[in-house]
Amino acid sequence: MPQQHSLTERLAQHLLRDVDQAVRTKARLHLLDWLGCVAGAKGSRLALTVRFMDDESAVMRAAWLGNALEMDDVHRASILHPGPVIWPTVLAGAGESMDALLDAAVRGYEATIAIGATFDAFHYARFHNTATAGVFGAAAASASLNGCDADVTVLALGLAGSVAGGLWRMRHETVDAKQWHVVHAATTGMAAARYASRGISGPWYILEGDQGFYAAMAAAAKPMTFARGWRIAEVSFKPWAACRHAHPAIDAALELKQSGSLDGPIAIETYGDALIFCDNRFPVRPHDAKFSLQHCVAVVAERGVPTLDDFTPESILALAQARSRVAVSEDESFTARFPDHYGARVTAGGRSVELIDTRGDPERPLARDGVIAKARELMAWGGVDNADEAVAACLEGDDPRAVIAVLESWL
Repeated sequence: MPQQHSLTERLAQHLLRDVDQAVRTKARLHLLDWLGCVAGAKGSRLALTVRFMDDESAVMRAAWLGNALEMDDVHRASILHPGPVIWPTVLAGAGESMDALLDAAVRGYEATIAIGATFDAFHYARFHNTATAGVFGAAAASASLNGCDADVTVLALGLAGSVAGGLWRMRHETVDAKQWHVVHAATTGMAAARYASRGISGPWYILEGDQGFYAAMAAAAKPMTFARGWRIAEVSFKPWAACRHAHPAIDAALELKQSGSLDGPIAIETYGDALIFCDNRFPVRPHDAKFSLQHCVAVVAERGVPTLDDFTPESILALAQARSRVAVSEDESFTARFPDHYGARVTAGGRSVELIDTRGDPERPLARDGVIAKARELMAWGGVDNADEAVAACLEGDDPRAVIAVLESWL
């Protein structure tokens, strides 16, 4: 055993803290949010594909769908989506205790965020943070479910980190690799914890050691911090079916529309990464539209509050002229605040609305009723007929098998 504590050893000790009931209640909302995202994607082409994966459980089929609609939860500073990785991980290994499942999920979120928040711009420009940090979170969550002590958790994190990856190339092609990243992170993290619990060892210094994660995948990793509370409280809910980088502009446009119209030319000023990911005046596929600032604000200008119907091929065609009115540019003041704050300014008709934080962020939280309403809307979109059962299983149930039964009825 090394003489000096490694980062993963310190993290594993940090994860051993008790999870209180208030945090479990918060986690239940994230479980419901993920379940709603799965339901909403139930009618997608990808869902039709995974239905025929006869060798996969309903939980692992659901893992393919949790981020398909781009409505999954998000942690700003680490620029990643914990829920799509963590919830299938804990449900796949769940026993009969909902508290044990929730505690494992909270610890999985913590590990994902603690490690993901150390990644720098070099890493994010090349790697999908949800995949690269998510595999650590899945290992931590699975280790918690298996009752692993700190030392075994370190070994699991080391094994998981030794094969962490996820390149952004899939953003440039019509492929399903982004969903595969989620599934791979979950299954690999689970395998790492399982093997570690059987005596297979992984590197203690997988993050900071020579030829480790940071040496290979970061230019200047940030210090790891250990929050007093649980960092699931820092995770945002996404109210709109678009990339989170588009949400500040959507919210600003909605406020501007409430005070008048969005006729004529519309200018969006936002942070640099929002332009890298979402400057697309000519979307073709629904996925393209979700990553188009121009399309998202055109939706608000022409239709108001965005819905899932606004990202269909028919809507992409119908809103072409409205998109042509939208210009985008970087404002360095927003870039300087990113990733701690996702902001934008929208200007039209001589009036502007500027937002530093986005609806669903901890500073502008989506209340419990709002999370439930979002989940029900997604379930309706997906055509499920047992929404009441799904909501109750997540928010009131004491047996994870009730949630799994809901997934089995869908998939």
